[in-house]
Amino acid sequence: MKVLIVLTSHDELGNTGVKTGFWLEELAAPYYRFKEAGWDITLASPKGGQPPLDPKSNEPGFQTDDTRRFEADAEATAALAHTVRLDSVSAGDFDTVFYPGGHGPLWDLAEDTVSARLIETTLRSGKPVGLVCHAPGVLRHTVNEDGTPLVAGKKVTGFTNSEEEAVQLTDVVPFLVEDELTKLGGLYSKTDDWQPYVLTDGLLITGQNPASSAPAADAVIELVTKAG
Repeated sequence: MKVLIVLTSHDELGNTGVKTGFWLEELAAPYYRFKEAGWDITLASPKGGQPPLDPKSNEPGFQTDDTRRFEADAEATAALAHTVRLDSVSAGDFDTVFYPGGHGPLWDLAEDTVSARLIETTLRSGKPVGLVCHAPGVLRHTVNEDGTPLVAGKKVTGFTNSEEEAVQLTDVVPFLVEDELTKLGGLYSKTDDWQPYVLTDGLLITGQNPASSAPAADAVIELVTKAG
């Protein structure tokens, strides 16, 4: 099985001068879930090359066994340093697509037409898409074949308004994931802040926060394995 993991190329938190990017746990935990399933992993980002890591995600309080393992893994860090350009990949070459979060995707991937087409094409060809934490916000411009929002009428979750409030970025982000998914007609639900919560609706898998990244990857593996 082949999985494409799509990371952000955006490294600024609005006009604050503070750095952002992808959240390490949300890459590392799924990466090892897929690796242990024996899958072939390709990393991609809009600009290609080394995607920006949210420096906060590598602070001691946010490190996990998976993040430490990733940082010490020469093969993993080399793959991360050489992500392929998103516009160079074809949905047909992969069995599934997975989007880690971090705040970066709200600025670039959420507005990226290549990313939107990739998600739409993957789902329409009967293959699952997983998105975790802020990454469900990347669905904001994705549509069904009839032009309706992709998430309309679907059970979805993502980073909550209260979690965004807790990290004091409510007024910095371009939009709030919870509000956006709700506005688009998604059947948004959540659990307590920072607790794992994953929803599967058909081929669409969404996770609420960093703690949801490993279970979201497990849900993707389960769906792909069933289909295979």
